Amino acid sequence: MLLSLIAENAVNWGWGFFGAGLGAGLAAIGAGIGIGRIAATATESMARQPEAAGDIRGVTILTAAFIEGACLFAIVVALLVGTNVENSVKEQNKQFEDKRVETDVKREQG
Repeated sequence: MLLSLIAENAVNWGWGFFGAGLGAGLAAIGAGIGIGRIAATATESMARQPEAAGDIRGVTILTAAFIEGACLFAIVVALLVGTNVENSVKEQNKQFEDKRVETDVKREQG
């Protein structure tokens, strides 16, 4: 009983942080790919129409900033989920300790 509860908490702890890390990593990879595609397309567009280079550059910078903002938001959410998992596991450990103490008291009385 004791070992199964400990193992269950360890698994929850590990999967929670795995998910948070995976979410943050995917957000960073997605932003990198998106900004890379924007830069490639903008460079190609400027090569085809050099007279529109100023406008293209401005739109490119604005779009890259929006992607960076979305990526930062996704990373913050992933880290908050990881912190929430930690607090949840601590609460489960507290409940487990309360049950253990309650069981010990019943054994002493019975």
